[in-house]
Amino acid sequence: MLLTEHAPSRLFAHDHTLWSSDPTEIANRLGWTDEPDRMRDDVDRLRAFADAAAVDGIDHVVWCGMGGSSLFPELLTTSPLVAKGAPSMRVLDTSHPAAVARALTEAREHNTLYAFASKSGGTVETRSHLDYFWAASGEPARFVAITDPGSALDKLATERGFRGVFHANSEIGGRYSALSHFGVVAAALLGVDLEALLRGAHGMALECATDSATNPAVVLAACIGAAVDGRDKSVLDCDPAFGAWLEQLIAESTGKHGTGIVPVPGTADDAAGPDRVRVSYGAGGDLDLGGQGPTATAERLGAEVMRWEAATALAGALLHINPFDQPDVEAAKQAARQALAQGVHAPDVVDLETALADAGPGRYVALQAFVDPEGEVAQALSRLRVAVRDRTGAAATAAVGPRYLHSTGQLHKGGPASVVCVQVLDDDLPEVAVPGAEYSFATLLVAQAAGDLAALRERGRPAARVHAADLLAL
Repeated sequence: MLLTEHAPSRLFAHDHTLWSSDPTEIANRLGWTDEPDRMRDDVDRLRAFADAAAVDGIDHVVWCGMGGSSLFPELLTTSPLVAKGAPSMRVLDTSHPAAVARALTEAREHNTLYAFASKSGGTVETRSHLDYFWAASGEPARFVAITDPGSALDKLATERGFRGVFHANSEIGGRYSALSHFGVVAAALLGVDLEALLRGAHGMALECATDSATNPAVVLAACIGAAVDGRDKSVLDCDPAFGAWLEQLIAESTGKHGTGIVPVPGTADDAAGPDRVRVSYGAGGDLDLGGQGPTATAERLGAEVMRWEAATALAGALLHINPFDQPDVEAAKQAARQALAQGVHAPDVVDLETALADAGPGRYVALQAFVDPEGEVAQALSRLRVAVRDRTGAAATAAVGPRYLHSTGQLHKGGPASVVCVQVLDDDLPEVAVPGAEYSFATLLVAQAAGDLAALRERGRPAARVHAADLLAL
């Protein structure tokens, strides 16, 4: 289908009819296909910004963003691509008060630059982070913003005289933004070889635009697009940080209108079952993309990002959905806002056996942990995911909230109805105020957890909250 309909060349020609006759949230979301070329023209400015920060003694960066604005920078921090002597980077994509306070304590031990990445400029977590760190520092030379032109964040950063304001391409959605300013500013600060990163992406884009059976994006799209035949779980057997970035790209792009590809970062052990395909780097499976991992070199990383972005967009065509919108994301946000305004009504907490009653072969369990990212539950999530998988026979995923609301949350609510959601919330949350707001970070986190649970149940998804001790006993 992809080749007979010339899907690759139509994708790179920005032909919205590949997905829908309606251009809404498609025609203005295809800028990522040629963004590497535009970014190459900005390399000198990006390098000068990073060099000036180094001259001023900046040795630490707190990067605040959610979803696509944070997962690629976090991927870079764990990769071998960071230059020797580059500043350390703390990626903050949570409203958990302990994590926010810890980030400030760490920042005060360094000469720190605070970066705020938000396409809309109104992301509640990121704006709360900005207010918190501004109240603690208030030095414009320590602040930088990455946002769309004209956003509320853009205006605020300009008014306050931030050290830098980088205007992102407004025709790129957050999950496709890795090779735009949302990813490349972080890469510059970490000393990643920008020319190589963008060169790899450019070369892969040329390959992915061809209507050829050897097109690397077509081959990949055909594999993960097996979801149309019921093999809707794609096991991503790769570096965990790259897998986390892939998870948000695939889940938010394809999980809607009752269909979708369920990304499962894991290993060969996760691929048992007729509902799964497995993609690996040098470890076999339904599709092996080669032994050189995605972060082996900057050029390889740029190429793999472009390959997966193109393949995910093409898989959307196979599934007959728009891979660039997110029709179900707003539901949890509205429920959280309502909880903040009216107070949170704590849901009943059930035992784990009850929470997993609907799990079994053909389904998937989503562990949703609104916990300290460095706490006991978060550290045990990988083990707990495997334990749930083995106990139920279902595919299993695990994520920390609220970050997953900006990545896999769309899939849970809008994708296949085979999901079983198990939520856990930290019991004791320290009170850390959000300056100028009527709520604290703890209140925000509790409201976000309650809001997502309500949104899931409103859509008929099996969703329950369990005690952390019950989950840890697995």
